[in-house]
Amino acid sequence: MRFPWRRKQEPAVSVRMETPEAAAQRFWEQWRELLPEVSSALGEGQPNQVEHQLCEVVAQLHPRLHFALERGQRSIYALLITAQEDPALRPYTDAWKAAAPPDDAIWEYHDSVPPVPDTDEVTVNLGPHRIRLAEVRVVAQVDRDVNGDVVDVAVYHPVMAELDEAARRVMTFLPLDAALGERVAGQRLRRVETAVTEPAETISLGDLRTLVTRLASANSGGDVVADD
Repeated sequence: MRFPWRRKQEPAVSVRMETPEAAAQRFWEQWRELLPEVSSALGEGQPNQVEHQLCEVVAQLHPRLHFALERGQRSIYALLITAQEDPALRPYTDAWKAAAPPDDAIWEYHDSVPPVPDTDEVTVNLGPHRIRLAEVRVVAQVDRDVNGDVVDVAVYHPVMAELDEAARRVMTFLPLDAALGERVAGQRLRRVETAVTEPAETISLGDLRTLVTRLASANSGGDVVADD
């Protein structure tokens, strides 16, 4: 299993910003027109064939949104469009999700990165490196602020020292999104750092998920619902 790629889209031309609802409606009209081509490209294992068209469609929804095509958890494929917890962009992803068709056997739709069922099964292809998330280690320190219990983390992997700055950033935040889901990570993680040498007293991503889920449940006073 490969964790999905994500790419920030910048418009090639100036984009006239619409209301979130109007932009979402137009997106889904364009998606229906593009869907046969997308399905064909994915069926042939060539998603790059439709990358340019999808970039343009997502940029018209909002130029600062990120998107991914990936394997679904309940359906065959998933389309993810995320604001990456930017509150200024949330109205656009909220409107997009509200106008989305129901999930079916072929497609499911996510407005934030959902947690993967088992991070130990995920391998990230990053340049020449194949990085198993089972080998990621995390230092987690629990603290309390105005939002309740939060966690400061440092993320380590044996290849971290070999990566450039951009790749290190990916390998710092991507494992956290995979373990917790983007929304829970944004709510419960406070300070996030990269460790290039292995710290003492680390835990696995699975242990981090258990810790954060327990803290979130204690703060909410009930069950925690994972990201959709």
